[in-house]
Amino acid sequence: MASDAVPAGGDPRRVLADVREMARRVRLAQRVTWLPLLLLGLVTLGAILVYRFTDPVLSECRQLSDGQICKVWYRSAQIYWLSALVLAYLAIAAGYVLVARRRGLGARIRPYVLTGLGLLVVAAAAATTWGALDHPYYPDAPPQFVQFLFRVLDPGGMIGLALLVLAWLERRISLLAFTLVYLLVVLVPINFGWGEGWGSNWQFAPQLAINGGLLLLGALGFAIAGRRAR
Repeated sequence: MASDAVPAGGDPRRVLADVREMARRVRLAQRVTWLPLLLLGLVTLGAILVYRFTDPVLSECRQLSDGQICKVWYRSAQIYWLSALVLAYLAIAAGYVLVARRRGLGARIRPYVLTGLGLLVVAAAAATTWGALDHPYYPDAPPQFVQFLFRVLDPGGMIGLALLVLAWLERRISLLAFTLVYLLVVLVPINFGWGEGWGSNWQFAPQLAINGGLLLLGALGFAIAGRRAR
């Protein structure tokens, strides 16, 4: 990467200022923030089709006065999320490395990718443990704090937690602010009443559309900001 810095002439303050300016330029050149937001947004929207065109596994259904309640396992969706997120993180890592090499720099993306993959392992372990406990609150709904933990460990929550690490790596306040807004939307679900009466195969579509749409808007915004910064 070319630099137009002027020799500091032995002035320690000027040397320090030049070093800080060079570090700032390197961080700017290393940023490819739009890429993870784009890929993860597409993965999130793709999940809508999985829920729509596959059926969950039902077991231990119990008849109620106004219908029935069953244990539900979205096997196809779980397979989709795991495989799609692993591939997305690998593609993100490859993209950052490719861009960094073109610009003659190193890529600081490994902690983010490892965090994302590690969160997938934690979520899989939590799901396995929940299944081994045989859904302890069934047939009643879990308490609110348990439902909140579910949302944290859902794919949307894990995407947001990993983005916090990316915001730290890139030293980017705007990405931190975006991630906090995204986590608020994910952890305090807002669907504007969409999806009511659409049927069970569409029940996740509104929230997924909002989450994925927000990620894609973020990708567009950071892509525009990156072009202007260069």
